[in-house]
Amino acid sequence: MYALKNKVQLIGNMGAKAEVRTTDSGKKMARFSLATNESYRNAKGEKVEETQWHQLVAWGKLAEIAEKYTDKGSEMVVEGKLVHRSYEDKEGNKKYITEIQVNELLLLGDRNSSK
Repeated sequence: MYALKNKVQLIGNMGAKAEVRTTDSGKKMARFSLATNESYRNAKGEKVEETQWHQLVAWGKLAEIAEKYTDKGSEMVVEGKLVHRSYEDKEGNKKYITEIQVNELLLLGDRNSSK
């Protein structure tokens, strides 16, 4: 292979409006969830539909786009990388998070359907 990369590409629908915050340095950050759906037939021939939920983070201009042009249900294509991090909660328990840091965002569907 030419080069191995940490790269994720998803097509899905937003679970809720993006939560947008501005850092102390003035940079915007958006957090949102994206649902991807898959359907297949099991061994009995029955149709099975599965939904996977992905947590995403977008920074800067991408965060502004997510804030301004998207809403719950918005269909989009995202490309980014997997990021793993951990933190301690108030009780001192270690928590682990896996999320996708968005590098590219393409909105699908009717522009008038969101906002």
